[in-house]
Order: sequence, then structure tokens, then C-alpha cells
Amino acid sequence: MKIAVLSDIHDNKENLEKALKLVKQNKCEAIIFCGDYAAPPSFKALAEAGLPVYAVFGNVDGAHYEIMRMIQENKYQVKQEKDLLEVELDSKKVAACHRSEFAEGLAATGKYDFVFHGHEHERREKKIGKTLSVCPGSIKEDPSFYLFDTKTNMGQFVKVLV
Repeated sequence: MKIAVLSDIHDNKENLEKALKLVKQNKCEAIIFCGDYAAPPSFKALAEAGLPVYAVFGNVDGAHYEIMRMIQENKYQVKQEKDLLEVELDSKKVAACHRSEFAEGLAATGKYDFVFHGHEHERREKKIGKTLSVCPGSIKEDPSFYLFDTKTNMGQFVKVLV
């Protein structure tokens, strides 16, 4: 299963649209979002990508109620959590959050195969015990995302050309 991990859109819909084209070209089957839509239109664009979305809110997301209402009313395939997302995808235990300090603590528990986080806007892969902790970078600036294949256990950063 190919999974695209995105973070920190900060309402840059132009970069998001380019990233979502690459997500589709890479035949991803799900999206994990690590926070900071910044506004409901960015949430809507992600939710309408045609893939299951697993997401957490970030520190810039103030429209929690509106986004949750949009999920209910439109029956989007979005599992939206406030601070911590825990999900099993293709037999891999995955956690997602926004802040790196939280991610490092989650990875240190050894409970997860992968912990994804945002906030820093810088691409980073770090092994903590048996867990791989990844920040996919930002969609807003120097845009990129992380493409992970659960079958091969291999991941790579994908730069979005602007």
C-alpha cells in the first residue's frame, strides 16, 4: 500500500493541487495529514482527493468545528483527530501528530512502526528504537511530501515543483 504523508498546507492551495497530482501519479491509496490546513478550503481540497485521509489538527487550525461539520455533512472519507491519530494500515502500526516533541515521545514507546509529524516545515527521517519518525516537510514552502510503501517498508521524499 502506498501512503502519501503531507503536512503544513497553510492554505497554499496551488502547491496542494500540485502535490495531489503527484500523489495520484504515484498511485497512493491513502493520505496521512499531520496538521495545519490553516483554513477549511484546504481541508476540502484534501478531503476531495478521492482517497481515504487520516489527519490531525495543527497549531494553526482554528476551524475545528467547521471542519468536523464538513466531514459529517459531506460524508468525506476522513478520519480527523485533534492531537493524535493512531491507525493500522496494511498491518503497520502508524501514529501521526503535529509537533515533533510529541512524535519523538510516541516513537520512543516502541508501540508504532511509523510516527509521522509536521510543524517544522523541514524534511526529516529519524530512527528511534524500532520506529521510523518522519517529518514530510511542508506543502506551503519548499513543498514536499513523504511517499511510503508498506509492502517494501521503503519511503522517499517527493519534492513538489512550483
